[in-house]
Amino acid sequence: MNKNLNFAPKLELLVKIGDIELPDFPLLLAPMEDVSDPPFRALCKEQGADVVYTEFVSSEGLIRNAAKSVMKLDIYEKERPVGIQIFGANMESMLQTIDIVEKSNPDIIDINFGCPVKKVVSKGAGAGILKDICLMEQLTAEMVKRTNLPVTVKTRLGWDHDSIKIVEVAERLQDVGCKAISIHGRTRAQMYKGEADWKPIAEVKNNPRMHIPVFGNGDVDTPEKAMLMRDSYGLDGAMIGRASIGNPWFFKQVKHFFETGEHLAPISLAARVEAARRHLQMAIDWKGEILGVFETRRHYTNYFKGIPHFKEYRMKMVTSDDSKDVFAAFDEVLKAFPDYQFTS
Repeated sequence: MNKNLNFAPKLELLVKIGDIELPDFPLLLAPMEDVSDPPFRALCKEQGADVVYTEFVSSEGLIRNAAKSVMKLDIYEKERPVGIQIFGANMESMLQTIDIVEKSNPDIIDINFGCPVKKVVSKGAGAGILKDICLMEQLTAEMVKRTNLPVTVKTRLGWDHDSIKIVEVAERLQDVGCKAISIHGRTRAQMYKGEADWKPIAEVKNNPRMHIPVFGNGDVDTPEKAMLMRDSYGLDGAMIGRASIGNPWFFKQVKHFFETGEHLAPISLAARVEAARRHLQMAIDWKGEILGVFETRRHYTNYFKGIPHFKEYRMKMVTSDDSKDVFAAFDEVLKAFPDYQFTS
């Protein structure tokens, strides 16, 4: 990333999504499939996330009343403000989805125009719609008309390097009623490879015609990078994705760094075990033993990252199908590493 930019420094103002007031430079938990579920959103909210989003929900799945899609609409008061993110490319399906989603009473409805996964893109949804900006605009316009809730968009810079028109795209989405836009600093062609480019996102923010919040996404994995996004790129907030997996404290770490200029003291092993234990129990309570155990596994590597000779315990956590064995592994970790101090 080019740090030598001459964008004007950001003024200290509240950020608003429609009528929702957020603090200066809010931190948003990104919608992530099989990650941003209610248990994980609760942990991130406790640690300072200002807005949380659900996993992305298939419009086609919702109108067919598919159990997995419907379950993703579960939201809780302690999460607010919370956004439900939906994806699809069929106008009628997306409009029907609005009616279904409204019954869950979210604060925000977000449209996914950025998912790069082949099974989504092949249907013209997610980042696939970046090939048809007019449809992207029309879908947004009609969805805005369908609801009184603020409609926001998450997208990417473009389909590939040769088709980056994000300044124009953002302006067109704003003009049809989009209340905020989150932009991942990669094209669809890049997937998650290479380094995110925040400069085009800053160009969107510095377009004099833009007045809605512009949030940056991609590679915000240290407090220093969050500060760079705020102070050098002048963006309105950061959407945090992969850096939060197994590390719900990331939001608190960033805010502490903003306030003090210093890093938060490392999270203790006891606190990590307690978070992992709560995470697993909430997951089981919400989605049952089998899915609760399975879908929480991806977090354990980061919960305990850095502990030497940890493979034996990690394998128990990620291969056990019985939650009792996983909880027992947590206890074993506390006994095996009683004096371990994390350095970051």
